[in-house]
Amino acid sequence: MGVYKKERFGIARKIVSNMTAESWETIPHAVVGYEVDVTEFLKEYKKLNEGCTDKSKKISINTVVMKIITEGLKAAPMMNCHLKFERKLVRGKLYYHDRVNVSMPAMLPDGRMMTVNLRHMDNKSLTKMTEVINDTMRRMQNTNMDEAMFEVSLDNTLKGLKKGKIKQAVLRLIGSKTGKHKVKTLKGKEKKEYYSIPEHDRLTKKDIEQGTITISNLGSIHRNQRGMCFLLEIIPPQVTAIAVNAIQKKATVVTDANGNDTIEVRQILPLTIAFDHKALDYGDVLPFMNRLDEIFENPAVIHDWKE
Repeated sequence: MGVYKKERFGIARKIVSNMTAESWETIPHAVVGYEVDVTEFLKEYKKLNEGCTDKSKKISINTVVMKIITEGLKAAPMMNCHLKFERKLVRGKLYYHDRVNVSMPAMLPDGRMMTVNLRHMDNKSLTKMTEVINDTMRRMQNTNMDEAMFEVSLDNTLKGLKKGKIKQAVLRLIGSKTGKHKVKTLKGKEKKEYYSIPEHDRLTKKDIEQGTITISNLGSIHRNQRGMCFLLEIIPPQVTAIAVNAIQKKATVVTDANGNDTIEVRQILPLTIAFDHKALDYGDVLPFMNRLDEIFENPAVIHDWKE
């Protein structure tokens, strides 16, 4: 067996590999699958965009599902926490956030992924959420991902130094700035031209730094997905990660008003909910799922969220 190619990690892969390695080394993952019949919900969703001829203003199904998740988090605030845990001393502290800042992985035109921070999604209308997401995608087109990711990496390293993590900081700098694995960033004229782009027209480290929870929309990337994601990593200090899978047709048992069961082909939305078992138990996630049940059983409520 011959090796036909060698490819060293770029800055984005370095960051992802470091964060995910830390995730599996330090977090006891517990995962819950949640499936809901969205057949009636989709009928209400279609009404949201009736009469809208401007494509940029149309509210996507992904945006509505994100809004529903943020509503669920209000019922289960522990899922939106950050955790500080000292293993040797067995000390833990949860930091509750008064806002839901969503870390959302998005696909770049070249096929690479970048996780952006969508701030204050809990108190925004569907119309405003659509504007924020569209503007983030617009600014992403003008962003040099390697440069933006290096800014975040450097900022994290400097914060580590302030916390006394000297060895970690030194090793990161050696790994990113020396030898064959040196991270290549913009220089000279290219760097000057890039940073001349106003910050409101490109993403900065503020747009990429970690949110309070990660929501990965797998269904938007793979619309023909069959089945669901069974495991996903939680990025510390977050305590929850959620994967939104593709809506799929499934044979489902439907009970009528008389209690009779029939099998019908229905539209099913699967969610994958991973939580840090150090911080949460199943009972802490249950209010989240109960709130989602309420919304999907009364889908007309989504019209109240449109500005």
